[in-house]
Amino acid sequence: MAGEPQPDCLFCKIVTGEIPATVVRETDTTVAFRDIHPQAPTHVLVIPRVHYPDAASLAAGDPAATADVLREAGQVAAQEKVDGTGYRIVFNTGEGAGQTVFHAHAHVLGGRDLHRLI
Repeated sequence: MAGEPQPDCLFCKIVTGEIPATVVRETDTTVAFRDIHPQAPTHVLVIPRVHYPDAASLAAGDPAATADVLREAGQVAAQEKVDGTGYRIVFNTGEGAGQTVFHAHAHVLGGRDLHRLI
């Protein structure tokens, strides 16, 4: 069921601590951790603690959690000191867009020129 932890979800297991991650920020509603395959010097994933398969279903099912993810993405950028030089917040939604873990998440990317990163 949407919103509830899924036993086979990698990111749900990170939320519960079953799988380790390099966590950089946590709130009551989000967890932010370093991507294991970074595409930029700063590449942090911000996930909601609730399970929704993608950004669209998160936005429809829990607008407050969506806002929390975006707010925390900005906080991560500030903490990582990329907010002054520019950063991207990217949501991949669906396999064809490159989504590989089907738990809604935002990529915070920065620390280098991102003009060529689409």
